[in-house]
Amino acid sequence: MTTHNTEARMRFALTGLQWCLGIAILIEATLFLFQSGSRHQFGSTHMPNTIRLILGWGELIGALLLLIPQTAVRGAWLLLLTFMLAIVIHLMHGMPNIGSLVIYSAAAWAVAWGKA
Repeated sequence: MTTHNTEARMRFALTGLQWCLGIAILIEATLFLFQSGSRHQFGSTHMPNTIRLILGWGELIGALLLLIPQTAVRGAWLLLLTFMLAIVIHLMHGMPNIGSLVIYSAAAWAVAWGKA
């Protein structure tokens, strides 16, 4: 296999990861911010609503930036920062269910690093 062919396949795979992550997070962030059930569920953690808004808007803006080719790297870094903050908050509050956040972080890091 030629180097050019391998590089093209890697770029294609990275773009696929970028779009999958962007669309998935866009949907999840929209639900997290605007669905009343999510607001109520987050309220049961007794954390300030400001935390939910910071995380939700960070994810929403990061996902939108990720889906625009010219701003994809910035969006990936913003998502990585937001996911890391969410992981810290989860762990500080005794919520070990961070598996999806770790996977999302790895995907955001791969896109940020690979597209830079």
